[in-house]
Formats: sequence, structure tokens, C-alpha cells
Amino acid sequence: MKLLDLSFQSPAENLACDEALLDYFEEHGGDGVLRFWEPRNYFVVVGYANEVAKEVDVPSCEADEIPILRRCSGGGTVLQGPGCLNYSLVAPIAGDGSLQNIRSANQFIMERNRAALKLKLRIESSKVEVAGHTDLVLDQAKFSGNAQRRKKHFLLFHGTFLLNFNIPLIEKYLRMPSKQPGYRQNRSHEDFLMNLNLPAVEVKGALCNAWGVTQPLNVIPRDAIALLARDKYVTKEWNFKF
Repeated sequence: MKLLDLSFQSPAENLACDEALLDYFEEHGGDGVLRFWEPRNYFVVVGYANEVAKEVDVPSCEADEIPILRRCSGGGTVLQGPGCLNYSLVAPIAGDGSLQNIRSANQFIMERNRAALKLKLRIESSKVEVAGHTDLVLDQAKFSGNAQRRKKHFLLFHGTFLLNFNIPLIEKYLRMPSKQPGYRQNRSHEDFLMNLNLPAVEVKGALCNAWGVTQPLNVIPRDAIALLARDKYVTKEWNFKF
């Protein structure tokens, strides 16, 4: 598996990059890629099927000029910004069957990420758990949320690690989610979430070791990224489709 540590200036380019990488590997094949990126500014990202008005405090975002974008994968709505570390795993579905369907892929990838973070945090494994379907929690406080999108031959599995994020700011821009995992128990964003307080380089290293990343990705589909950012991820038709 290859490594791509690449953050773009704009939210649209960062979201477009994940989709372009999935499209590239679906067309050309290969071992896949593990990408890392860190946002420079605050913006909201809704899951593919989310209704913006239900999940986002749109007037607050508009007042503070916080962009609202939609990603190509499922899952819930998040606030991105400095202090978040995002990863994107594009992996071939064929193999031993661990990625053959949504459920098995969730279990396989989340368990590998859990084990990697458990070792990095140097704490009892029982305290770092997979909760809901694709959350990582420490003592029932969430520090990572994840989602996936699938094609015929490759899947995109991506998520966010809260490292040193301004969690109280989430209350200002996001509503309580319309769908909650049972373990949340209607807790507010501030009571439900936590930061790992780890340097990004340490989390990157743990995931690279877990996924056997050996060399950098040399071919980056920059033209496809630019087109998707321009024609899809900055458009109101896409971002406010629901």
C-alpha cells in the first residue's frame, strides 16, 4: 500500500481528492493508498444522505462564513478544522473476504485501527473500543468517526481523529444528530467527544505500521481532483441536494 500525505488549501479539494483516488484505483488497479490530510480552516461536512437543515445550524454557519459541504460517503455530519487529522484508505476489495461487504469491512478496518491506537496510547485494550458501527471511543468518549463508499473493485474508508480540536465550537454549528448510536445516550457534543492530545505524526506512524505502508504514491490524479472540486464539491446543487 502506498502513502499520500497531502492537504489542500480548500475544503472542496480535500473532499474531491478522496473521490478521485477511489476512481483512479478503480480504473487502474493497484495495492491502494493511505492518505492523510489536515484542514487549515473550519468547515462542516455532511454525510452523503444527510439533510442539511436537520444536522447543521445553517444561520450560524452563514453568519460566520463556515462553508457547508457534502462528502461522497455515508455517515453523520462533522465539523472539520485545525486539530483534526483525517485519513483515507483506498483498498482493493478482492482478497481474503474481509472487505467483501459493508459490515465485514467495518469490522476489519475498525479493529485494525483500534489495535494501532491502543498501542500508541499505551493503555489497556479494553478501554479503546469500537462503538456504534464505525466509532472509536476511549471510556465511551468518541475520538474518531468513520464512513465508507464502495465500488466494484475498491472501497474508500475514511475518518477523522480528534487530536487537539476546539470541541466546544461544534455546539455552535451542528445540531444534535438526527440519528444517534445507542451508546451516545443523548449526550451533547461536548460531553460525547474527546481529544486524543497526541501529535499527528504519532497517529500517522501508528496507522502506517498497521496498514503496511511502504512507499509514497507517485501518481496523483490532480486533474480529476481539480475537476471534481470545481464541478461538484463547491456547488450548491451537490452540497444542498438534501
